[in-house]
Amino acid sequence: MRREQNRTDQRARIVEAARRLFARDGVDEVTMAQVAAEAGVARATVFNHFGSKHALVEAITEDVITYYDGMLRNALADTVTPTTTLVRALFETMGAGIEEDRRFYRGVFREIAKVRLGLDEGGVGQRAGAAAIELLVKLLARGQQRGELSRAYRAEDLASAFDSLVNGTITHWLYGDAAEPLRERMGRAAEVFLGEVAVGPAVGRRPLPTLAPRRARRRRSRHAGDEPGGPPCTRPPMIPSIR
Repeated sequence: MRREQNRTDQRARIVEAARRLFARDGVDEVTMAQVAAEAGVARATVFNHFGSKHALVEAITEDVITYYDGMLRNALADTVTPTTTLVRALFETMGAGIEEDRRFYRGVFREIAKVRLGLDEGGVGQRAGAAAIELLVKLLARGQQRGELSRAYRAEDLASAFDSLVNGTITHWLYGDAAEPLRERMGRAAEVFLGEVAVGPAVGRRPLPTLAPRRARRRRSRHAGDEPGGPPCTRPPMIPSIR
């Protein structure tokens, strides 16, 4: 039992070390030897946990998407808040988290996008992304059943449009002009989405619910002054998600 816990802790240190290095230097520039040195383990130990850098990147991608999955599950568990408000909260939560961790996401978002776009087929990251989309479809279908979202479109098509809008907005902010806060851009993107599909008269804005799932406190860096990287709103998102 203790040996298994030590192995789990060791794996977490490796992932955190990779996050820091990817955020600082970019995925392509980081070697497994550098990850090992940053994590304080032997190079062979890194390969025991992750057979390649690709596998390490995929593990981080899976973690990000799993966080997004948690956001969607929290939204589905909320049976009182209108779907339109939950949609706004999803955009807001993802935007806030990514804005706080821009260096990390700028370093790895291209890799995450490969998984989300199906360019890296068959991996755990892709499976996690598919599971998140299924949850999003359920959330939007529930909104249609309640009469809060238009039934003129399939829930699957709405989920695809939502996902594309989220990822496009994030990508433009990460690799283009970031002068404006991402949260503001994501807020407008939510209104673009809802402007086409929301049903009923406009009402006053409701306070947005907290959808960020709880997360265990991350380890402190081995090196003074290092900044931990993490998925959206880990203080999450991310998602996509988006993730």
